[in-house]
Amino acid sequence: MAQVPQTFFDALAVRTWCSLALTQLGRAREEIDSINVYPVADGDTGTNLYLTVESAATAVEAVFAGHEAGAVSGSPSLADAARAMAHGALIGARGNSGTILAQLLRGMSKVLAAEGEAPHTDGDGLRLALRHAADSARRAVAHPVEGTVLSVASAAADAAAGAEGDCGAISRAAYQGACAALAVTPAQLAVLEDAGVVDAGGRGLVAVLAALVETFTGEAPGFSGPVVGAGAGTHARVASARHGHAEDCAGGPDGEDGPAFEVIYLLEAGDAAVDRLRQRLDDLGDSLVVVGGDGLWNVHVHVDDAGAAVEAGVEAGRPYRIRITHFGADDAHARGGERRPRERVQRAVVAVVPGEGLAGLYAEAGATTVLARPGEPPASGELVEAVRRAHAREVVLLPNDADLRHTAAAAAEQARAEGIRVALIPTRSAVQGIAALAVHEPDRRFDEDVVSMTSAAGATRYAEVAVAERQSWTMAGICQAGDVLGLVDGDVAVIGADVTATAAAVLERMLAAGGELVTLVLGDEAPAGIAEHLEARVREAYLAVDTVVYRGGRQGALLLIGVE
Repeated sequence: MAQVPQTFFDALAVRTWCSLALTQLGRAREEIDSINVYPVADGDTGTNLYLTVESAATAVEAVFAGHEAGAVSGSPSLADAARAMAHGALIGARGNSGTILAQLLRGMSKVLAAEGEAPHTDGDGLRLALRHAADSARRAVAHPVEGTVLSVASAAADAAAGAEGDCGAISRAAYQGACAALAVTPAQLAVLEDAGVVDAGGRGLVAVLAALVETFTGEAPGFSGPVVGAGAGTHARVASARHGHAEDCAGGPDGEDGPAFEVIYLLEAGDAAVDRLRQRLDDLGDSLVVVGGDGLWNVHVHVDDAGAAVEAGVEAGRPYRIRITHFGADDAHARGGERRPRERVQRAVVAVVPGEGLAGLYAEAGATTVLARPGEPPASGELVEAVRRAHAREVVLLPNDADLRHTAAAAAEQARAEGIRVALIPTRSAVQGIAALAVHEPDRRFDEDVVSMTSAAGATRYAEVAVAERQSWTMAGICQAGDVLGLVDGDVAVIGADVTATAAAVLERMLAAGGELVTLVLGDEAPAGIAEHLEARVREAYLAVDTVVYRGGRQGALLLIGVE
């Protein structure tokens, strides 16, 4: 609950600021979504900023709830609230703009938390926090570009540095400096001037700073700056922008077509590994932003090879919550104002996948993916968000897991309530999803496409090879911890001691019923040579059957098998 005005910057002020920022971004979300034209037109900058702050606010509320419930004695300290805000923003950051905002909040929290057990800080502390936020955000971007949210943040910090007084005076000076900087972003970035709009990410930061002013003064400053610029002949372009869709980005070279995929993931890794990752990803693509620290990072990059970007994260540490979005030909980077934001695409596929390798494979086939790690199934909200990111009028949803049937159904219902036509194909394995995606044709009628994809998935028998974690009764008898299990269509059919032998027995059983194509998806811990052994068995015994092999990454199962 927002309580204003706050005299000092204490834990309650952090809580109030997050709440008010969420309200401000909620009001401005559609406006911010509509004006962004640099560098990718996918229309969710305002939404991404809102979701990032929502995650920050939820984390802060959890800290207060813990103290109020008596789990922790006393009241939250400024350091407690600031760290929670930064952590919540980091793990919930969406898109390039949200990732940069998360680093801004982290930069502020470093200063606020440095107060230790001090109950609050004053105008001097806020001034220093704003400076550290702007500097740390700029360092997080591989190739900073002026005329973006980075310029607005730096101007806010500069204005605060020249102001005197309490937190109210400092926050108001920062807000006014941000507004002035936002107004000149079209003069700094040609694509904004050509479209006649200000930077969308910068506009979002202005909303967040307006909430900061309200926190300390009790009055929300009315935004009076321009949303559209004054360039000649801008009206048609502004109308196009407001019906188009773009994601703000503070980095990326001008003058060339941009990469096809946006890749975002959380990463557990050390500083040295992240330094190497930055160089690797910078070589792969553009719009690189890596934020965080203390072993937890949020990575954002635009690339042509989504699989390579994920693999680079695997080499650096443990990536998770991986999100890969395909921009599409009409949604490429808007360079030099030459490309206009697009309308929604007619149709898209959203798929849940169990490993990083499959995430790259699905994304390269044009699907929007949601990663499901072992023991970490996605919630319905994550699936809804993926449907929104797909930015299509019609969406085919592939849960690829029988246990996700109800979750996917709930997500489909919510998306339908938002006006999106959604068809849920009850795929029970990623190999069924591969079969469905192989026959997907977005140019034919929606119902025909869904029927064809459903038929292909249903005609694909699926199996997996895994290791038993404990003793259990199964359809094939009693298994012990450490036994190798071969599951066909969800039921244990083979219990063995050797992975390759068990996989071969499973495959023989499946092919006994016929088949034309075998799909093998190897997990990271699959034994060397297993794919070659199985391929040879198929060639020797089933001359008319083809085999394809994919690398699935950390997918839980040692091996996934599909026969169609």
